Amino acid sequence: MLVAGVLLAPVSGAMAVEQGRGAANPVLVLETVKGTIEIELLRQDAPKTVEYITGLVNKGFYRGLRFHRAERTLVQIGDPNSRNVTRRNIWGQTGTSPAVGVLEASKRVSHARGAVGLAHSGNAEFASSQFYIMKVASPALDGKYTVFGRVRSGMAVVDALKFEDVLKLATIK
Repeated sequence: MLVAGVLLAPVSGAMAVEQGRGAANPVLVLETVKGTIEIELLRQDAPKTVEYITGLVNKGFYRGLRFHRAERTLVQIGDPNSRNVTRRNIWGQTGTSPAVGVLEASKRVSHARGAVGLAHSGNAEFASSQFYIMKVASPALDGKYTVFGRVRSGMAVVDALKFEDVLKLATIK
C-alpha cells in the first residue's frame, strides 16, 4: 500500500514553507464534496513533480477519484482504482505510469500542516499520481518524500474529508 510514512503526534504551527516566494506558481484547485481546497504548487522546489501533477490534472485524471486514506494526520488521493467502490480493498496500491522518477527533497519546505507531498511505497523514484495533504506537522517525513505544494486556502475542508469522499474536479489556475 502506498503510504506517507510513519507519522508523529500533532504539532501546531503555520506552514514552515518560506512565505512570499513563488507568486507565479500555479495553483491546484480541488473541488471536493466537502468544499474547495487551493494548493500553491512549488515549482522551484519540485519542478518535475509539479509538471507531472499538472499534466495529470490537465488530462482530467483526478476527476471522480475518492480519498482512499483519511486519518487524523493526513488525507490521500490519486489511486485510479478509487473510482470503483467495488475495488475498495485495493485502493492505495496503484498509481499512474510512468512514475515521476526522482525524489525532489528541498530543505526549504517541510511536512508542516498544509504541506502537500507525493506518496510512495518506499522508493521515491516510483512515486506517481498519489499525493497527500498533511493535517498535522510531521518533520520525520522531511527528506523522504517530495513536498510539492502547500494549502493556500481550504484547510477546514481538508480537516473535514473522510474516507471515500469524492474529488469532483481538479483544475490548475
